[in-house]
Amino acid sequence: MTAPTPPPDTASRVLGVAAAVTGGFGAAVQSRVNGTLAEHVGSGFGAAVISFGSGLVWLTLALACWPAARAAVGHVVGRLRGGGLRWWELLGGACGGFYVAAQGLTVGTLGVALFMVAIVAGQSVSSLLVDRLGLAPGGVRLVTLGRALGPALTVVAVAIAVSGSVGSTAALGLAVVPFVAGALQSWQQAMNGRIRAAAVEQGGAGGRMAGAFGAVGAATFVNFVVGTAALLAAFAVSVALEGWPAGALPSDLPLDLLLYSGGLIGIVFIAIQAAVVQRIGVLLLALGMIAGQVVGALVLDVVVPDAAPPGPATYLGAGLTLVAVAVPVVESRLRRRRA
Repeated sequence: MTAPTPPPDTASRVLGVAAAVTGGFGAAVQSRVNGTLAEHVGSGFGAAVISFGSGLVWLTLALACWPAARAAVGHVVGRLRGGGLRWWELLGGACGGFYVAAQGLTVGTLGVALFMVAIVAGQSVSSLLVDRLGLAPGGVRLVTLGRALGPALTVVAVAIAVSGSVGSTAALGLAVVPFVAGALQSWQQAMNGRIRAAAVEQGGAGGRMAGAFGAVGAATFVNFVVGTAALLAAFAVSVALEGWPAGALPSDLPLDLLLYSGGLIGIVFIAIQAAVVQRIGVLLLALGMIAGQVVGALVLDVVVPDAAPPGPATYLGAGLTLVAVAVPVVESRLRRRRA
């Protein structure tokens, strides 16, 4: 049985959570970018393929100029062939494809608000379970009062934040689809962390540093390869069932270049996930990402509005997500002081 992982020092934990919040902010920006791109293309699957595919192109170009990352990818392949890494541990990127499929299948019926609550509920609950089972490379992290209270507060916070935009609840049972998609997000983060851990090569001080950054690049690359393949398959099925999308690629340059930035943004927050999950665990990573997404969406609604301006409930919910992230961190620090 894997022993519980001793918590890192408070400064490292705070930095890791701050990085997760930053990654969540990037995810909020990517959602806005990909949503607008989908309107132009006429297909959510098509927009996701462009986003993931462009990210894969950028990563491939980066690997061509990045020897440490190429070596890390080779190390992953070697570990896979040698049995040190199992094939299913490479499938985390497919969870991103399932998230996009869930969005296309359920948002029209549930509405964005209920979809977001279901995603957050699934991610919050599963992140606690993933940490408890030790699926992430950091090992087992026990369930404590603070770690249980954080996810509960997060679900309440998001529910408050979107309370003004909840639509019909007639098909509430359909919410199980985004709930599962949210649950798989935590598994994806754990698997990306495992790939990063498998890609790290031993060496001297300089070699270890280069290997650590290269391993993050390798984990991100594998995530985009698998995610792009899954989305291409989903897009092919949608074309077979519904025909080719009626829209067109954005061509009003240079402004529309921003609509092709989803892949680059995705590289940033997937790399952050792979880099910090071993340090802070899946639960804190998930809570930080959720807080960043809620706050990021609020900032975007204020700076670049595309709907009605946010109301008091949105501000209250965004603030409460930050409190939810702080609860497990503060509890851990108090426990260390008592010890």
